Amino acid sequence: MIKKYTCFTTFDTDITGINLPSKFNFPFYYEPEELSKIAAKELQHYLETQSDWQHNFGIDQNMEGLAIGKMFGVLVVKTQDGDLGYLSAFSGKLANSNDHERFVPPVFDILKEDGFYRIEEIEISKLNDRLADLEPNPEIDVLYQQLSNLSSQIEKSLKDVKKKIKKTKKERKIERELSVQQMDSKEYNLLLESMHQTSLNEQFYYRELAVYYADKKQKIQARYDELTKDIVALKEERKTRSAILQQKLFDAYSFKNGNGDDKSLCDIFQHKLGINPPAAAGECAAPKLLQYAYLHNMTPISMAEFWWGSPPGSSVRKHGQYYPACRGKCEPILGHMLEGIEVDINPMLTAPIFDEEIPVVFEDEYLMVINKPAEFLSVPGINIEDSVFSRIKHKNPHFTGPIIVHRLDMSTSGLMVLAKTKDVHKELQKQFVRRQVKKRYVALLDGVVVSEEGYIDLPLRVDLDNRPHQLVCFEHGKTARTKWEKIEVINSKTKVYFYPVTGRTHQLRVHASHPKGLNMSIIGDDLYGNRSDRLYLHAERLEIVHPITKETVVFKVDADF
Repeated sequence: MIKKYTCFTTFDTDITGINLPSKFNFPFYYEPEELSKIAAKELQHYLETQSDWQHNFGIDQNMEGLAIGKMFGVLVVKTQDGDLGYLSAFSGKLANSNDHERFVPPVFDILKEDGFYRIEEIEISKLNDRLADLEPNPEIDVLYQQLSNLSSQIEKSLKDVKKKIKKTKKERKIERELSVQQMDSKEYNLLLESMHQTSLNEQFYYRELAVYYADKKQKIQARYDELTKDIVALKEERKTRSAILQQKLFDAYSFKNGNGDDKSLCDIFQHKLGINPPAAAGECAAPKLLQYAYLHNMTPISMAEFWWGSPPGSSVRKHGQYYPACRGKCEPILGHMLEGIEVDINPMLTAPIFDEEIPVVFEDEYLMVINKPAEFLSVPGINIEDSVFSRIKHKNPHFTGPIIVHRLDMSTSGLMVLAKTKDVHKELQKQFVRRQVKKRYVALLDGVVVSEEGYIDLPLRVDLDNRPHQLVCFEHGKTARTKWEKIEVINSKTKVYFYPVTGRTHQLRVHASHPKGLNMSIIGDDLYGNRSDRLYLHAERLEIVHPITKETVVFKVDADF
């Protein structure tokens, strides 16, 4: 193979008879096609057997150092000469380097020793060293504490004086109102003059006190400013240089597309979202692969990305499992890079057609309980109108309530309670907010659960770089708790009951999949596990207090799996 194709790998596997896909796969929701799977398996074999470099993925328990799993990607391509093969890439850096044989290079190599990034990074590091020498000054710490304490003292003292002035002013008003009836005019005028003088004295005292404190604070502030002026100047210089370096770095990342157009990272994010690029944008595997293909006049055929190694602490990642490209960093970039080539339609813009009537489990003049089908929205989405809300509202225009009391994920089937009036909606929502509603879900997990029951307490927050995925986050996450109980094991799959104590987005899916949860994804979970014919999660039982009769009512619908 000629030198310019040094990152191009021909298939070791016999691919005779395998048809090429007619369109490039939509990178944010896809099932890898056959050639991409073969390429991925060959790359995985290389990762298991190579000795060119060392990186602790967390697979070899005897390997020292911090274990860091990594996202890898393969891009099946056809060269100008008609040769079929694939390119390989990793996200970020690998074994503390961007340069590895077999893998495509980064769009811009920030680790290049003589590059502007490393040169400027050294200069900024020098500023940090100077700051490290200047900042540990005990006198600065003492002065800072004095300023803080004095500021609190000033605020309290002036506030107390103001409060006293206000009180005496009120007392004088009462005295005037009483005295006007009891004194003659001369006595009353003398009283008013005395009160006026008292008021002037109080105001004068307040101003003098404020001046005294300001002078006292200024003396400490002057010394503090004298000692910190070099620190402030260095921090300002560091901030300016960092901002300039960041902008220069954004401009250095330039991406091609299928039409041959180039766009900088900054232009892409400003055009698409009106914001600056997030940190590490452009360092993921997918943009690297497409950029290399375009630079070498290769035709992209299909792509797949997989996780290799131990999972990160927060998000759900399984060793060897395929994942779509991240949205926060990659969606704007790939939106530009895929222009000019035929791409599969975004499946998230459409929904499976549900022609049947939504099954009604219970209905009276106040509320309705339905059995929501799997892959059906609870409320209209950005691109899809058909939903429980729109169907029920269309069929029952006389309903006056907001109707939807709680939601189920689109992929989850099962019981939902709907309100016909605003008052009923309000009463039902109170029960959900106060966690008085008892819910039970049934799920089928992809593996054998050993324990019989348990309790999962993992706080969740949205993954800002990859919505709508959720992360386990003990610092910023919201409380998420789930009780669970094993029902039975069938063909190496475990059926369980979930009893959600809280109701966070994707709570049961993450609690099932995360290593600190059951470490076993729900079958058909296309976000945290593997796609199947459906998500095997069903809201089976619901217990509420009827908002009008005040009786406890229980609804149950068995899962159809």
